[in-house]
Amino acid sequence: MGGQSPQIEVKILDHPVKASPFVPFPQPAGGECVFLGRTRAETHPDHGELKGLIYEAYQPMAEQVLQKLALEAAERFGCLAVRIHHALGEVPEGEASVLIQVATGHRAESFEACRFLIDRLKQDVPIWKREVWADGTTWAEGRKAGGESNQ
Repeated sequence: MGGQSPQIEVKILDHPVKASPFVPFPQPAGGECVFLGRTRAETHPDHGELKGLIYEAYQPMAEQVLQKLALEAAERFGCLAVRIHHALGEVPEGEASVLIQVATGHRAESFEACRFLIDRLKQDVPIWKREVWADGTTWAEGRKAGGESNQ
């Protein structure tokens, strides 16, 4: 990275997230990858139509883990910029709950960094998803501490 510190922006917001350009765009980045995780239309065989998702978090720890992941991605993939935003509260159908955005020297590293960040976010960050269905709510499957599946 030529001694240049990466731009790091980590936020937990109380509303759905949106993508926006890096300003200023980091040079000499040639690859940028943006992932938006959206609430999709879904029907559960027992609970009916999905009305939305509600996210809860242990916010101080979630922000700390997100910051650590952003710095790890910057080091590991040569990211010149990393943005991670996650929504808390209600996220209706079609809206985004998570934004992962990275800029690197080349496209391959951007794709790899983006995948690394979303996979690790889902595994390591203390954010929980409640699904609101036509007939009630369920908690989304997650991972127990230590990475074991809750299944």
